[in-house]
Amino acid sequence: QVQLVESGGGLVQAGGSLRLSCAASGRASSSYAMGWFRQAPGKEREFVVAISWSGGATRYAASVKGRFTISRDNAKNTVHLQMNSLKSEDTALYYCAAGDWITIARMPTSWGQGTQVTVSS
Repeated sequence: QVQLVESGGGLVQAGGSLRLSCAASGRASSSYAMGWFRQAPGKEREFVVAISWSGGATRYAASVKGRFTISRDNAKNTVHLQMNSLKSEDTALYYCAAGDWITIARMPTSWGQGTQVTVSS
């Protein structure tokens, strides 16, 4: 089991940027694929982005491709999500997740508690 703690959420104007971080701890945490999901009010939680354990492969949802960038630092067991050109529709509770690379977009095995991102128009 991997423990995940997110940070970096907040309020930003449309067009602005935010950087989310996720600190992982637990057994072999650096060997997991990591990712981010989000859930807006009244909507289902949706996949945003994932990165393989090595950092060599990434996968993005179409809605954020070109605006969001995921990276990881295995020496620090940390994953970052740089979010640029934010839109009001990016407003959501963002969750860090961990799991197997093949299934993380559908079925992560660990979740963080979430960090709120609010984009004002």
